[in-house]
Amino acid sequence: MSLTSSRIRALNAVVNEGSYSAAARRLNLSQPAISQAVQDLERAFKVELFKRRGRILTPTELCIELSAITSDIQRREDEAMLLLTRGENLESGIMRIGLGSLMPGMQLIGAFQKRFPKVQIEVEYAIHANIIDAVMDQRVDIVILPNVPKDGRFHSQVCLTQDVVALVPPSHPLANMPQLSVTDLMDEKLIFQKKGSATQRVINAAFKKADMAPRPVLVLETGSEVFEAVACGLGIGFLWRYGTSRKDGARRVRITEVENTHEEVVFRRSDTTNAIVDMFFSTVTATKIGN
Repeated sequence: MSLTSSRIRALNAVVNEGSYSAAARRLNLSQPAISQAVQDLERAFKVELFKRRGRILTPTELCIELSAITSDIQRREDEAMLLLTRGENLESGIMRIGLGSLMPGMQLIGAFQKRFPKVQIEVEYAIHANIIDAVMDQRVDIVILPNVPKDGRFHSQVCLTQDVVALVPPSHPLANMPQLSVTDLMDEKLIFQKKGSATQRVINAAFKKADMAPRPVLVLETGSEVFEAVACGLGIGFLWRYGTSRKDGARRVRITEVENTHEEVVFRRSDTTNAIVDMFFSTVTATKIGN
């Protein structure tokens, strides 16, 4: 009787948000209510779910395993509740999604539409800065981007971790290299994205760290445009590893100075609620991302 739905939700919210206060904001509950729910579980089953160091909560191995199991239970419960209360939302609803790259967004949209085929989805596709503005201005309901600010404005969920790679034309001498450095790239014809692109910020940082300032031969708006330019042999471009599902036209080559720990995040404004958006989050949990 101690493993109640409310305690499961509290536990998973703390795991996902990293603190009692953030979990409380996510569930629209008080911080004492969240901490009490977790402590009740620990006392009832005589287990430790979090290591506590001041305000920092680190889930134990048992907690991580429990969260993985109960997240699926919670998702099913959310779906059941929505089925009972949705009215016409999932029959004629509309969801607006902002994308910085076509993938993995399109993969997640496809998974969502299999579950809820009658929801109409509208997509805004633009560089990182413009998409952040779109969600803040409420032109879109949900956004999928890398390197999202970790602050109280957003409720977020990581869908994958990836790096920025060099896109090299298949016929180029560097196409078969296992990896490239910024020194290898410095004298090549480079294709950049405009200021405000998350991809470009990563690349600029890598060159700056090496004290280099390359001049691109072409500057484009979006990653899909960069891919097409590379496929046409106009130069070497840069894209998130899973930024497109295309396999032809370019080779993806790792750049040694670029870390592979950038998180792709699905997020919405933390001060908004939307049943359809909540179901999109549950779809993210249930979908395996990657090429």
